[in-house]
Amino acid sequence: MDIIPARKAAGRATRLFSATGRTFTTTAIDQLNLTYAGIEGDHHAGLTRKSGAREPWYRRGTEVRNERQLTLLCPVELAAAAQEMGIAEIKPEWIGGNMLVEGVPFLSMLPSGTLLFFEGGVTLKVDFQNGPCKISGSRIADNYPDKDHARLALSFVPAAKRRRGLLAWVEKPGVISAGESVRVQIPEQWIYQA
Repeated sequence: MDIIPARKAAGRATRLFSATGRTFTTTAIDQLNLTYAGIEGDHHAGLTRKSGAREPWYRRGTEVRNERQLTLLCPVELAAAAQEMGIAEIKPEWIGGNMLVEGVPFLSMLPSGTLLFFEGGVTLKVDFQNGPCKISGSRIADNYPDKDHARLALSFVPAAKRRRGLLAWVEKPGVISAGESVRVQIPEQWIYQA
């Protein structure tokens, strides 16, 4: 079995967002106040959450750990998805982004267990890639009234596959400010084959 050693990367949290309304769409803010439950007052805050379509092994609505506290996005990946969809841009706010991370190539490909250490002391732990869905696609299409809404909404799923960012949860709480540097600790990796 090939084992890829642990390694490090570095980036910057250039923009921050929170969903304080009834939907997952976010608005820009200067700081994220993080507890063990996630972003204070955010739509996705909580130590636990109700399971949904992404967890078919549980009956829908089963209480599970909330590993979806934050959505981290990469501007390069968003631009590539937008280009594939034939639109000018995908704003992080439209798809529930909480943080725009620059400087980390292929952000969405960071493996589960990756730790993000922010200069202000916060630590986030990556759970997994955020799978694109037609609900987010619909929010994007809402911003392009001159396009075929249904076609554009559905095009987001293939265009954003492995570019939809990461889901993370708070391992060490505190405050993250826009512009903070982040040190990325990538764990040892291997492909399990048995």
